[in-house]
Amino acid sequence: MAVSAPAAPGAIGDGGTTRQERVSAFLERVITDGGAAVAGLCTSLGDRLGLYRAMAGVGPLTSAQLAARTGLVERYVREWLAAQVAGGYVMYAPDRDTYLLPDEHAAVLAESGLPSYAAGFFTVLQALYATEDSLMEAFRTGEGIGWEEHGAALFEGTAKFFRPGYAASLVPEWLASLDGVVEKLERGAAVADVGCGYGYSTALMARAFPNSRFTGYDFHRPSVEAARGIAAEQGVADRVTFEVAGADDFPGEDFDLITYFDCLHDIGDPGAALRHAEHALAEDGTCMIVEPNASPHADENANPVGRVLTAASVAVCLPSALAQHGPQALGNHAGERALRELADAAGLHHWRLAAQSPVNRVYAVGR
Repeated sequence: MAVSAPAAPGAIGDGGTTRQERVSAFLERVITDGGAAVAGLCTSLGDRLGLYRAMAGVGPLTSAQLAARTGLVERYVREWLAAQVAGGYVMYAPDRDTYLLPDEHAAVLAESGLPSYAAGFFTVLQALYATEDSLMEAFRTGEGIGWEEHGAALFEGTAKFFRPGYAASLVPEWLASLDGVVEKLERGAAVADVGCGYGYSTALMARAFPNSRFTGYDFHRPSVEAARGIAAEQGVADRVTFEVAGADDFPGEDFDLITYFDCLHDIGDPGAALRHAEHALAEDGTCMIVEPNASPHADENANPVGRVLTAASVAVCLPSALAQHGPQALGNHAGERALRELADAAGLHHWRLAAQSPVNRVYAVGR
């Protein structure tokens, strides 16, 4: 009876590939990811320096022409353009030595008023990478890193990242999905926007419903000050105010609507926040809880959005909650069931998934 010899290194493995082929394929993926991580700095520079905006809709440009349009040094601009061509963000015509930002790319990188705009996210990277040493220590001790301990790029970048989605969906889709809320806002309602950050969500609602009054609350004073300036710039300061206050102790009562935009999971005691909301709501008031569209099951987040969200949870969301030393540190992918149980324990027994987008899930919550 013949006996098979042991498989030699490099023998055919799962899926008909050798181990070395699988190693090489994964190495290529990691190098690709590493390149994207480095290139993210160039994307942020292109956004913050106005390079993408200067290229949008104007056709092919030389590096000297782009430098002239932006007031930047040509040698740096030329180097930046080489990185953009390597990443496929910008097209290059070698016969004319010109560079083109396609309109489809401009919709993502240059036009901040469109829901497709995503370049703002890369501003966040500056703050995230700066906290790596602190995160290493947090992993060893279990302590947190407070939101306020991060650099200003996190606050600006977070606002820039979420603003296009809010602008596209908040009024026409999310508020419209809440039973009777739009009618109240049109007549004149009292609204609390908890964890408002830079207040873009607050200002969006205020522009749409001039008969209502809005108060944005955030514990982070620099964000509140920025929100006040933005409200004044957008002409809604007559019906919007911003105050420094926490989610579990903000002042006011009889609110017709209390909103949480991508912040409830960052709170060390989200249950206390929801109990406070239950007391602050009007008798027939509604809470709108907007949370990341991520799953508590790790395998269900194996997609581009899930990858961004879960990585952000490691870097920001979980450490922020742990820094508050509360009873829960949810992370941004705790899932609907965990949130619903907290709401129910707080006396908010009505829970409904009202709307969702690739990035967010919107819950209508009430007594």
